[in-house]
Amino acid sequence: MPPLVQLHDVWRVYPVGDEGVCALAGVAMDIHEGEHVAIMGHSGSGKSTLLNLLGCLDRPTAGRYCLGGSDVSGMGDAQLSDIRNRRIGFVFQSFNLIPWLTLLENIEVPMFYRGLPRRQRRRRSLELADMLGLGDRAAHRPTELSGGQKQRVAIARALANDPLILLADEPTGNLDTATSGEILAVFDELNRRGHTLIVVTHESEVAAHARRVVRLRDGRIESDQVTTSRGGPA
Repeated sequence: MPPLVQLHDVWRVYPVGDEGVCALAGVAMDIHEGEHVAIMGHSGSGKSTLLNLLGCLDRPTAGRYCLGGSDVSGMGDAQLSDIRNRRIGFVFQSFNLIPWLTLLENIEVPMFYRGLPRRQRRRRSLELADMLGLGDRAAHRPTELSGGQKQRVAIARALANDPLILLADEPTGNLDTATSGEILAVFDELNRRGHTLIVVTHESEVAAHARRVVRLRDGRIESDQVTTSRGGPA
């Protein structure tokens, strides 16, 4: 089976005056279905740029990015928006929940933009809320939830359209140690269920749950190692 994610000699150069700043320099990487990958690096290493490219929030200056067999490198804004909605689930450090919507309504948002009927959206959101232990909070709004519960809602929302990849950006950055452990256990379980996880982090505790750790330095892959994670599949 071909890789789910394929990066072919990817460069990203940002114009600054008459020159350019190279954020990624010839990155090549494959990620297969069911992998749990952590991407690490110091500030300025290129991990945020790589996150934006993987999430179709930006395009490479050169090279190719294929997701699920489709070359998304040269797609227009409307096509990329559709790819983000249907094929990529995002989990952010700051949760990014809509404060005036209930828990279920927040989970429904990606399905609403996909055009799914209300009854189908509600059924799917209830299933995901129950799966993540939020069934008794269905009518609550974000201000009535703990940090861990907010992140569970964000994970449920990311799963709503059954994406090809789940992309998490510092997913435990706003959580205490105990709650972080709970969220990492959720990721472990999702990976056991076959979901493909790509987690961008600077925390070794988070990376320890991945089966593979990719380290960036100065826009290049410094190392790419398969590890023995504590939570992922054997």
